Amino acid sequence: MDAPAMPPLGFHSLFDFHACDVARLADREVVRAALLDAVREAGGTVVAEMFHQFEPHGVSGVVVIAESHLTVHTWPERAFAAVDLFTCSPTLEHGRVEASLVRALGAGRVERSRHERG
Repeated sequence: MDAPAMPPLGFHSLFDFHACDVARLADREVVRAALLDAVREAGGTVVAEMFHQFEPHGVSGVVVIAESHLTVHTWPERAFAAVDLFTCSPTLEHGRVEASLVRALGAGRVERSRHERG
């Protein structure tokens, strides 16, 4: 007899944002504000954050949230940002994070995948 199925421990969304506003992707403070706003708009709770400005361009950052994490890596020279959202909360709205970041980064196209974890 098979054991009853357990609900997943978390949900992992990967977003590839294409055709973004290059100036926004190159600006640490713009990227930082975009991620923090996205977490809050989706009902998440910010615990800690760290962002790094690369030279000559690009930003990487992580927002630790009570529900897990949101990360970003930008390539302004390719108008591209890779975003990773992992949550153990069924109430944090991944679609709201995506929509908020589309607006904030000026993305023209998004590729997305969502995975159940655990």
